[in-house]
Amino acid sequence: MAQPKFYLQPLAAAIAVACTSGVVFADEAKVLHTLAPIVVTSAAGNEANGLIVSADPKQPIQPIPATDGADYLQSIVGFSAVNSGAGTNGDVTFRGMFGSRIKILTDGTENLGACPSRMDSPTSYISPESYDRISVIKGPQTVQYANTGSAATVIFERTPEQFDDDQNYRGQASVLMGSFGRLDHNIEAAAGDEKKYIRLNANRSVSDSYQDGDGNTVPSDWERWNTDIALGWIPDEDTWVELTGGKANGEAVYAGRGMDGSKFARESVGLRVEKNNVTETLKKVEAQVNYNFNDHVMDNYSLRAKPMMEMATNVTRKTLNARMAVTHEWDKLQFITGIDTQNNEHGIRKTDKQGSYLTKPVLTDMEFQSYGGFGELSYQLNDQNKLVTGVRVDQVEVDAVQTAQQRKETLPSGFIRLENTHPDHEDGKTYIGLGYVERMPDYWELFSPKSGNGNPNTFNNIDTEKTLQLDTGYQHQHGALSSWVSAYAGLINDYVLTTYLPSTGHMKMLQAHTRNVDATIAGAEAGVGYQFTNAIQADVSTMYAWGKNTTDNTPLPQISPLEARVNLRYVQDKYNFGLLWRLVDGQNRISQNEGNIVGYDLKKSAGFTTLSINGSYNLTKDIDLSVGIDNVLDKTYTEHLNKMGNAGFGDGFASDQQFNNMGRNYWARISMKF
Repeated sequence: MAQPKFYLQPLAAAIAVACTSGVVFADEAKVLHTLAPIVVTSAAGNEANGLIVSADPKQPIQPIPATDGADYLQSIVGFSAVNSGAGTNGDVTFRGMFGSRIKILTDGTENLGACPSRMDSPTSYISPESYDRISVIKGPQTVQYANTGSAATVIFERTPEQFDDDQNYRGQASVLMGSFGRLDHNIEAAAGDEKKYIRLNANRSVSDSYQDGDGNTVPSDWERWNTDIALGWIPDEDTWVELTGGKANGEAVYAGRGMDGSKFARESVGLRVEKNNVTETLKKVEAQVNYNFNDHVMDNYSLRAKPMMEMATNVTRKTLNARMAVTHEWDKLQFITGIDTQNNEHGIRKTDKQGSYLTKPVLTDMEFQSYGGFGELSYQLNDQNKLVTGVRVDQVEVDAVQTAQQRKETLPSGFIRLENTHPDHEDGKTYIGLGYVERMPDYWELFSPKSGNGNPNTFNNIDTEKTLQLDTGYQHQHGALSSWVSAYAGLINDYVLTTYLPSTGHMKMLQAHTRNVDATIAGAEAGVGYQFTNAIQADVSTMYAWGKNTTDNTPLPQISPLEARVNLRYVQDKYNFGLLWRLVDGQNRISQNEGNIVGYDLKKSAGFTTLSINGSYNLTKDIDLSVGIDNVLDKTYTEHLNKMGNAGFGDGFASDQQFNNMGRNYWARISMKF
């Protein structure tokens, strides 16, 4: 079996040497009490009674630290991803739900991908380590953002910089090296004073194709980079203004697709304004406007062996988001109201006879507009109970430009939730909430399929989706024992289901067709942790999702199986060691050839287990080293959510055969603060 390789490139070596030098020349007289960083293996920590999960994306995670948003979210219990065969750019799912049912926000705004088959999903453009906090609101339990997410709302956030006369700069950098040519560089630097600041986030990630547990190479190499800059102004302690801009690009090879992504360009600019403590009751006024432009190219010749017939498609999307919200507080009551709007335009151009897409014009095929208003209220009923509720209405208009068709929908959403804190101690918390969302079929559901409810005019024949969901949960901590549960049950009318049927052409390729069905969903995430000694701790978490197509009396497709994660850790002040054991059951509940725009159920999947180990050491006050081995036993396994192979890579990647996941993988990450 071919052995994994390490690649040490000049920039990585330079930063590693600089970090090591910092260890050698550190002030030996200074006593260091900085704790070693914990390698995150299961982000289950929660805030609002288990409803909101928060994570620190600057901490290393296992499996190997994430390249994009989907990678990182899989470390949070409840999330999975449809793997397309690239080592990056998976498409995230939560509780078996997919696509625009999951609201993905970066600093309060939405950046949508352009690919008709979601090769560049929204999380593809997110570099997690460049953000300060990730928050996940489970279920339809907030209405503060345009076009409410029925499954979850995910927020990647950067916080304002704060400097004083004693410290007017800060920064941190990390380098990660791993098997199969993996090399990441991340740097974040900021400088300023009490009134103003400038911040730079820059990163680059590259990898070769990986090998599975049998030593077979799975085509999956990639390269990606992101650069973002922010200029902030803080004229007084209650006012914050920030102007942001960014660029990014990349490329990725996909074992599970007929084309690769040869361009993932992003350009963005945004302006945020926030004013606090305006009056005694008017606590905050916030407003922002953001523009994103995505330019994506997919082809079958630039990153793989050239085929007999070269094909390429260039797709673009321009997205303009604007939002304004006002927060009032009176004694026990908080009331947030706001308005928002989103406009986006999708364009496409395909190859001409010479195989060049650049000679064709970009033709607009979709224009989307939404206008919405919301109100969200929190009321402290007594010392133990709080009521949270909200409503919003979105007016959505979608134009199919090429066929001169138009759809207008008025979409209501709302929720009501009761939160309770145990009267005897604050460590016992519960919540129960009921939420409702009407969702407009998104671009991929309206424009990519060949038919909708049996009609070749998909655009006008797919109904809006309606979700009514009950969410409940608790978290508790007592002494060395902690536990938490989040559970849900929902009814979905007119669920948008994608079915793959053979085409009528001579190649008999499977083509996507959408239809509306009614569905029932249920499931839970749970965890328990125990502190055996001051040094030894363990936790177990599990997640299960279930869905039924009640129209056809069949299972809902593309739902991950029961999964558990066992984490055992030995912790000391300067170092710690960890073990992660992942146990995944087989999935017997499938609906063959049904799924979503990215993937579909092919067959029942087998269960598997993987074992990973990690360790970290605090070299000096500001320098940390983390190492890990993923899939220690080098097992050969396949995730249930897995696109088929592609014959463009040879007989080993037939369209009716799933590809395997990564085999044994070594990695090391060094990070420093300055």
